[in-house]
Amino acid sequence: MEYSIQEERLTPEEYVNFLKQTDLGSQYPKERFEKRIQTLTAKAPVSLAARDRAGRLVGVCFGITDFAYWLFLTDLGVVRDWTGQGLGGALVKKALETAGGEENIIMYTCPNENAIPFYEKIGMRKTEDIMVYNHVEWTDFTVL
Repeated sequence: MEYSIQEERLTPEEYVNFLKQTDLGSQYPKERFEKRIQTLTAKAPVSLAARDRAGRLVGVCFGITDFAYWLFLTDLGVVRDWTGQGLGGALVKKALETAGGEENIIMYTCPNENAIPFYEKIGMRKTEDIMVYNHVEWTDFTVL
């Protein structure tokens, strides 16, 4: 399966449509969903899109970084019919390169429990050395 990965700003509509084709659609809270997706797609410092030869969006990776020391992957997804093809790993590699390269950047994420084997496979490990401040109202829902 051929694809290309580019730095690209997605429209909120394109990203929501993408979420419907992935397992990412259940990771967001219902509260202020539309407005928050607008902000995410407009402002994420790392915004990568993978497209097949026909231009179909098949993978996305968003992250926040200081471009000097760290990268936090906020969103990583691949459409269901492309999983298991190496695209997720390629998106992570490109995000790390975009942020400053593995010789400079420590990468973090808060994965869905089902995604932990993927992250372990690409060389990440679970750790307990981060602090969290979370007072966000969160009602689970799935983007349909």
